[in-house]
Amino acid sequence: MQRPGAEPGPVGILLCAGFGRRFGGDKLLAPLADGTPVAVASARTLLAALGRAVAVLRPGQTGLAARLAETGIEVLIRPQAEQGMGASLAAAVQFQPQASGWLVALGDMPWVSEDTHREVALALQRGASIVAPFHQGQRGHPVGFGAAWGADLAGLSGDEGARALLRQQAAQVTCIDVDDPGCLRDVDTPQDLLGQRPQGR
Repeated sequence: MQRPGAEPGPVGILLCAGFGRRFGGDKLLAPLADGTPVAVASARTLLAALGRAVAVLRPGQTGLAARLAETGIEVLIRPQAEQGMGASLAAAVQFQPQASGWLVALGDMPWVSEDTHREVALALQRGASIVAPFHQGQRGHPVGFGAAWGADLAGLSGDEGARALLRQQAAQVTCIDVDDPGCLRDVDTPQDLLGQRPQGR
């Protein structure tokens, strides 16, 4: 059940403020096989599934901000995003406090399918508290949070993101089995961009 004043449907959050140190450069602008930058592909999929989303960046990511803005995603640049994933997530939730829920996706995971995003969002709309996709027994992304977790998410800091909350509230997590290996696959090094798109996409 939605809280009074909440907007219908969850808002997508795309976390894009990482430094990509293991990659050796700006991995979010690195091209996929079809030439699309990693984060642009992630943003397009999230928007196609939800219709509205915000990407969180840190100051200085000018090129990435411009490419993401072209997709239609709302770009949120916040200094605290430099502190890590938790601070970025908190900034996004504080920016959309009246959302009925939040779907947290990562900018370096361009192979997650639209269907996976939609299934997580639908579970939230049906009343689930926390939702996560699982592929072959492994938890993937995106992770959905209902409106009840707004204060907890808005209070996050540092680089752990929502992992601690997921551990503490494991009994609240609705698990969705998906045939989507892309929900587990991210880009950490240039080698991660090699090879074919995962099957099931």
